[in-house]
Amino acid sequence: MSDFTLFREKMEQAKVSEAAVKSFERNYLSLVNQETGMISEDSISPVNDLTNLSSLSSNSTTFDPGLLAKTVVIKLNGGLGTSMGLQKAKSLLPVRGDKTFLDIIVDQITYLRETTGAQVKFLLMNSFSTSEDTLEHLEQYEDINLAKAEDVEMMQNQIPKIDAKTLAPAIDKEHPSNEWCPPGHGDLYATIAGSGWLDKLLDAGVNYAFVSNSDNLGAVLDPNILSYFANSNKPFLMEATRRTEADKKGGHLAIRKSDGQLLLREVAQCPNEDLEKFQNINTHQFFNTNSLWIRLDALKEALQKHDGSLALPMIKNCKTIDPRDKQSTPVFQLETAMGAAIECFPDASAICVPRSRFAPVKTTSDLFALRSDAYETTKDGRIALIATRDGEPPVISLSEEYRMVDILEGLGTPSLKDAVKITISGPVRFTENVTIKGTVTFINKSAETRWIASGVYEDEEVEL
Repeated sequence: MSDFTLFREKMEQAKVSEAAVKSFERNYLSLVNQETGMISEDSISPVNDLTNLSSLSSNSTTFDPGLLAKTVVIKLNGGLGTSMGLQKAKSLLPVRGDKTFLDIIVDQITYLRETTGAQVKFLLMNSFSTSEDTLEHLEQYEDINLAKAEDVEMMQNQIPKIDAKTLAPAIDKEHPSNEWCPPGHGDLYATIAGSGWLDKLLDAGVNYAFVSNSDNLGAVLDPNILSYFANSNKPFLMEATRRTEADKKGGHLAIRKSDGQLLLREVAQCPNEDLEKFQNINTHQFFNTNSLWIRLDALKEALQKHDGSLALPMIKNCKTIDPRDKQSTPVFQLETAMGAAIECFPDASAICVPRSRFAPVKTTSDLFALRSDAYETTKDGRIALIATRDGEPPVISLSEEYRMVDILEGLGTPSLKDAVKITISGPVRFTENVTIKGTVTFINKSAETRWIASGVYEDEEVEL
């Protein structure tokens, strides 16, 4: 068994911030002490009711410029989107025409600044994998002070992988970069503190942070939530939405019986015997959208109280040191979840938001829908479902060959504004002027690509 000295030396040599070192040390000690982090069903109560965004008395579409001037928008931008075959930052993937996720986010910030006169602060939490490409893309926005790293970037930390047998720092002499891994988005708190941004923001009079994923285009600043959060004096507010069958494996909100504290339980923290109850969406009704509102002065106070790090539950991932070689040294990678910080603030709360605020692009099916005419670009830069969809996105089911973005690019873009569900199985291509209405399935059982002719397809199965 290893003590932490070797890890501290390794991290200090790599110039990892003290905040990140302390956060990792807390998780490492949890591992050494064999703390499972499990949350049993009998230790929690379901959350049965949350304040609903639609019920807020303000119900305004305009922002208070004074509040906006005290607000920073932080986007988590550390992902590469490798599951869709991407090698660059996922946020640089074109979504609507030539506009990328990042371009759309910049448009939103620019619109707020121009229409309110408030210089809303904007930060990206990049990783070592996404920083260079992201900053190069942002060079085109130099005239609005969004091009330089010192203006927009917080660099996510790296932490050492742990040898599963010895609990010492894992070693890969041929590929030293394999010895490091990202610590999960729970690293936000160590990053904002260790980078100096927490103090810089507070010194500039910025006290409210809205944090969300860069691939969730539904997560935009909302004037009602901002006013509600500021007036509530709450230190921490989580946006939650109702779980569906598609979300039953995602983390849900609960109340700890011992002290009445709100907490987030991820599936990795659920004992096997409680899994059925974990996935019961009628019992545990609300899940975390990973969009958070944080009072920065409360965050600084919490960090000072806990010796510079938040006591986030540790999540242990069993991997190999070379992710491409399953025969390489077994390692542990320790992560934390950003939303788990809800239990670090005694007066934290959550608000139920509509599904439209949770529209992440995790698969090519999501991207296929987002690029269609079922969505539109609003004047404030949002990508939103058209009004006639009444908040219901089309359901897209693509077969395995479309898992990578480069294959999706050649599929074509039919009209989906009246589609309920579209299923595509096998290699096909859409010609121009294809309209889908209702529920339509296209099946090609051959290996040869088949073209789908122009026309209207409505509530039918088409074998090509």
